[in-house]
Amino acid sequence: MSAGGTVLVESPEEGVRLLRLNRPERLNTMTHELLTDLHAALDYADRADDVRVVVITGAGRAFCAGLDLDGYDDGFDDGYGPVRGGLARQREIASAAEKIRNLSKPVIAAINGPAAGGGLAVVLASDIRIAAADAVFSVAFIKAGFSACDIGTSWLLPRIVGAGRAHELMLTGRRFDAEEAERIGLLYRIVDGAELMDVALAKAREIMSNPPFSVELTKQGMWLALETPSFHASVELENRQQILTAMTEDRREATAAFLEKRPPRYRNR
Repeated sequence: MSAGGTVLVESPEEGVRLLRLNRPERLNTMTHELLTDLHAALDYADRADDVRVVVITGAGRAFCAGLDLDGYDDGFDDGYGPVRGGLARQREIASAAEKIRNLSKPVIAAINGPAAGGGLAVVLASDIRIAAADAVFSVAFIKAGFSACDIGTSWLLPRIVGAGRAHELMLTGRRFDAEEAERIGLLYRIVDGAELMDVALAKAREIMSNPPFSVELTKQGMWLALETPSFHASVELENRQQILTAMTEDRREATAAFLEKRPPRYRNR
């Protein structure tokens, strides 16, 4: 299946939607078409009751090498002028990372190769990040003469790896390998490239062993906790999440399945 020619949509296992960025001849760089297709695939996954976890990866040897500098190709009417037109285009590009972060389903980035610029932003916006051993990373856009503060990177990267490390990576734009990415906390795990999808799917199954509503609220709460102004505000949010999930049928099923030592049968109710 496909959301469009530039994003292949697969269902490798029950509950899992795999989105494969599909411009391998251009290292899956971002164009207007690819972002349109990615938005469509994410929107569908968000609405679909049979989708529990989304996995994003790349076709060929790259995950995503960022924006296609040879042409974003959106057919934009320059009658808006360079300022308004440029800002509208930038907002469209950045909205992909916002959508991944705000998706109600967890997103696993299965990083099969280079992830730079906008590709790194997709990685950062994902909830769990697993990489092949030969994956490389770069903030990148500063190397093309733009600001490194792009597509949410200035907010996401410091919160994942710490401000000191993030500032060095953003100011230099240097490449760093999977080993360094794991050491500084960007990656959950490094695996052999041939095992990447198996490991990502195993992690998806582990997530799906928990009730859907509990997973949704946990994703929402863990990201909100990075923004709330105080410990007390986070605790109050957690209190409400606990009561909401406690009232569901799936919570009772999870408890029963645990006590009876059997797989749970969730109804998302």
